[in-house]
Amino acid sequence: MSVCSADREREWPQAEGPVRTIVIPPCPEPLMRLQAVMAEDDPDWDAIGAIAASDVAMAASLVRAANSPLYLRYGGGAQSVPQAMTLLGLRQTSALLMQFLTMRALPVRHPAMSHFWRTSARRSLALGFIARQLYGTPPDLAHTFGLFCDVGIPVLLQGLRGYGDTWDAARTSQDRSFTAVEQAAHRTDHAVVGALVARTWSLPADLRTALQLHHDVEALDDRRIDAPVRDLMAACVVADHMVLTHEQGLGDSPDWIVRGADCLRHLQVRHDEVVLWQDALQAALDHVT
Repeated sequence: MSVCSADREREWPQAEGPVRTIVIPPCPEPLMRLQAVMAEDDPDWDAIGAIAASDVAMAASLVRAANSPLYLRYGGGAQSVPQAMTLLGLRQTSALLMQFLTMRALPVRHPAMSHFWRTSARRSLALGFIARQLYGTPPDLAHTFGLFCDVGIPVLLQGLRGYGDTWDAARTSQDRSFTAVEQAAHRTDHAVVGALVARTWSLPADLRTALQLHHDVEALDDRRIDAPVRDLMAACVVADHMVLTHEQGLGDSPDWIVRGADCLRHLQVRHDEVVLWQDALQAALDHVT
């Protein structure tokens, strides 16, 4: 049995610690309806449109996404939900609706949360773009993984005393990995909690496994892990590099220095291709606010 098909549900050793006290928010009802429709062999276009139109803010976010420079080059702009769906396609529409509903389900008050969600949205955009270049990973799955990659962070901010300080320390640490800082302080980390959220919300098994392992440096070469999961993890490292470069314009991050070459090799992508992707996404990433 592969690691993915077993869903890594060995014993979750970290779940014996403080993570047991964390309350995982329930899956939003519109998101459950969305998942049910998308699980059908022939998803109902009108049913997805009804979910999108059921909330004014959600409908507006979908239209705004369709008017991103990334999609405008494929056709004219969108003024309504049906026009946005036509431009985006059904699966990308579903991924964007999931993004909106997830952000609403985790309304954490923290000075850095606006930047957190903006970065998550940009990572999702970049991952979906990368998936379309690779032709092996479904873009909607990649987009969703980009959003949920760090979803454990707002849950930990809500549920663990002192996690805000840990988050600050993890973001600025130069000698320890993000999850190492979290584990030292709380005996759990956002990757574990993110996978728990995905399991609670009945998200796809590949996504759950990738969430649990996305900071595991050795996982990329572990043949017991299904190839689509390793592809997602490698593409995520590339997407994070692209987003960080866009937002900060700095040199290579410690994570990219350690893992970048291996991830490019795994995906069979050259560094100059990533530079071209960065240029192609510049305006679209600017559009995310």
